[in-house]
Amino acid sequence: MTKERTSLSTTNSKGSAIDNVAENQLNDMGYQSELRRSRSLSAILFMLFSVMAVPFTISTTLYTGLIGGGAATMVWGHTLTAILSVPIALSLAELASKFPTSAGTYYWTYRLAGPQRRTLYSWINGWLFLVGMWTCSLSATFGTAGLIVAGVNILVPSWNATTWQTYLIFLATEAFVGICGVFLNEHLPTLDFLGSAWGITGTIITVVCLLVKAAVGRRPASFVFGGFDPSFSGWPSGWTFFIGLLPVIYTFSSTGALLPMAEEVHNPTRNIPRATIWTIPVGYLQGLMYILAIYFTIPDIESLLQYEQPIAQVFLQVMGSPSGGFGLWFILFGVCIFCSIPVNVSASRATWSFARDKAIPFHHIVSHVSTNHFGGLPIAALMLSLAVQSLLALIYLGSTTAFNAFVGIGVISLMTSYAMPITLSLRNGRREVKDAAFSLGRWGTALNIAAILWILLQIVLLSMPVTLPVEASDMNYASVIFVGFASISAGYYVLRGQYQFKGPPGVDNNENSGSESPSLGSVKQG
Repeated sequence: MTKERTSLSTTNSKGSAIDNVAENQLNDMGYQSELRRSRSLSAILFMLFSVMAVPFTISTTLYTGLIGGGAATMVWGHTLTAILSVPIALSLAELASKFPTSAGTYYWTYRLAGPQRRTLYSWINGWLFLVGMWTCSLSATFGTAGLIVAGVNILVPSWNATTWQTYLIFLATEAFVGICGVFLNEHLPTLDFLGSAWGITGTIITVVCLLVKAAVGRRPASFVFGGFDPSFSGWPSGWTFFIGLLPVIYTFSSTGALLPMAEEVHNPTRNIPRATIWTIPVGYLQGLMYILAIYFTIPDIESLLQYEQPIAQVFLQVMGSPSGGFGLWFILFGVCIFCSIPVNVSASRATWSFARDKAIPFHHIVSHVSTNHFGGLPIAALMLSLAVQSLLALIYLGSTTAFNAFVGIGVISLMTSYAMPITLSLRNGRREVKDAAFSLGRWGTALNIAAILWILLQIVLLSMPVTLPVEASDMNYASVIFVGFASISAGYYVLRGQYQFKGPPGVDNNENSGSESPSLGSVKQG
């Protein structure tokens, strides 16, 4: 199987040499290559830009940003969050360069934990990462559904979608994403290129249109950089600022979204770390432009809070006509679609990888890779991921703030899964990563500590309700979903998991020596 997959992924002698190194590393970690290595550094960067979907993450969480203080929170919070996210990106890049596998954080956790508890720790971490990928993917597709409703409202203001109608639109979006993920598998890098081009170009067009048109007037710089209104949240001023960080935290939550793609990337010890680090400057610059354009031209905030997705009303009022507002909406809609496809692809790879190690019910089915017609695709894993999301979205029928819960649980789960191996590496004196291809050197300890502290604060923030007083309809259900998944994971571990899941393969034999990773200079980019 290894030879078959290697032959599929190579196109020239240089590419073959790079892929052979990657396959040998994977074999040393106990795995055989089953997916096609078809993505270069540029391809994985395009996927990254599509997954980040900066206009989407800021627009679909605009409601929370407005409640959390408004302009000043978003502008300065975006800058603060970008700075604090750097240690997370660097810490993940270092670990990814040492252990380049789609198993990602749960493999790292197993490798870094002590022999007595590493199987349990790896199980917990794997489920955390998987739930995070599922719910972040859900937030993308569900956010797209909400945006479709908002777009229709631009053209037909009298139409108000029921919760069931919104849910059905979401299911249609899920179906479209699934079809693309299956039948366009070999063309996904092209879609990612188109998505990144659409997102960056669309951001520039939107910024220019908003600033030039400004039909409801322009706000002064004092409002954009100093305007802070905590009155809508019910929280004290200081906590309101932190509540308003949700949109920008969501923007940078994609830091580790590419980890499950490691076994489809050429030279992963070099390219995965590079792509991971690039999330920060790209997300910051693109996001800052977009935020400034919105808040320099934003209409009356109190009126915008009457809508679940106020961004459509911002476009409509600032552009001064339904056609102008719909034009900007269409740009944002394209960003959402181009984001929903790759993030669900990555979630399916995370599902497949965990099933490969027998950690998911029906793992023998979910871990199957179809090679005959779809070029190396875990179809069952993709279908399971979409099915879980469809069931979770039913929460929306009882709570109109479900989207915030999806975002919250996604970020909480992912960040916790990041924190576990970083913490274990610190506990071990960072011995295992000293020879990593991308090494943090003497700065590693400080950066790891900073990453853990910021992750802990994010977990607290995203578990809190956005507004006070709290009612059933606007409660933050992130903690409820988290406990629900934890119960399912624990129950399955007691009944079956502890007997089936023995951790990633090939670790015991290499426990002391670790898997050798080439230096960044030893393998050239193809």
